[in-house]
Amino acid sequence: MRLPFRDRLQHMACIAAALALTACTVAPPSAPSLSNLPLSNGETPTSAAIRQHYAEVQKALLSEGLLRTDTAPKDAPISARSLTANFLRIALFEEYAGGQVTSRSSATPILLLRWQEPVRVALRFGTAVPMTQQSADRARVATYLAHLSRVTGHPIGLSEFAPNFWLYIASVDDRAALGKALNAEIPGLTAGQMRSVTQMDAGTYCQVLTQSDAATSTYVRAVAVIPSEHPDLMRLACIHEELAQSLGLPNDSNTARPSIFNDDQEFALLTQQDELMLQILYDPALSPGMTRAQAQPIVETLAKTLLRGETAAQNGGMR
Repeated sequence: MRLPFRDRLQHMACIAAALALTACTVAPPSAPSLSNLPLSNGETPTSAAIRQHYAEVQKALLSEGLLRTDTAPKDAPISARSLTANFLRIALFEEYAGGQVTSRSSATPILLLRWQEPVRVALRFGTAVPMTQQSADRARVATYLAHLSRVTGHPIGLSEFAPNFWLYIASVDDRAALGKALNAEIPGLTAGQMRSVTQMDAGTYCQVLTQSDAATSTYVRAVAVIPSEHPDLMRLACIHEELAQSLGLPNDSNTARPSIFNDDQEFALLTQQDELMLQILYDPALSPGMTRAQAQPIVETLAKTLLRGETAAQNGGMR
């Protein structure tokens, strides 16, 4: 089961900041039946139907050998040349011209984007999320953010002090009530961007909305929204992809392998190549606002240095 492209939206807000919306999507599902569904505590029939749908999606993906959890597979070696090409394609292009979603992606060049300030992530759970799931997800998020911080060398972690990144794990009913919070966290949202979160349908995996300062090409705010109805692996895959993508790797490439930035959903978790791309992105040799032409020779040198001019060792497992 191959999944279609991710949606991206962006516009210029009144503070001259760029907004971009990224959504992991699946093929539009048939409407799940609301009858005879087992309900968890506090779960509505609509949420239960979505939970059942996502469980079926995960089962189908796994049956086709997708959502792999090995992160440095021997069947997908990395070379300095492929790492360079994939980084340039993923970091320095956006999927849609001007951020306008159409039926066809356009691979429009963009300037290099990344965070300058520490990324302070506030984790929010919907009221219907069981405490056991909250505890497990909080631990997973904290561990993953610490890993991203080590990989990039940039301060990234959970924080309730002046957060600039909000991560919501919530049910369909709680997502419908996020409008007021989103308006406060990401000023300048359009009605369409708001609906894409508050009315997220069962054909959507998860979404991240980033706001960047156009003058400095640096991110200043972000919000990620993940349906709590996902089974554990799909929820973890959303955590891995949306948090990593929001650091400055906004595009997808069907030639990037192994990578979570590929529409085929072969890999569920951040791969060795994804880590190398994040290392390159936050290397001091690169600067926010660089064009592809400016970045390319630097990226080529960094890729060769990271891989020592050889194919990367493929040992599997997240470091």
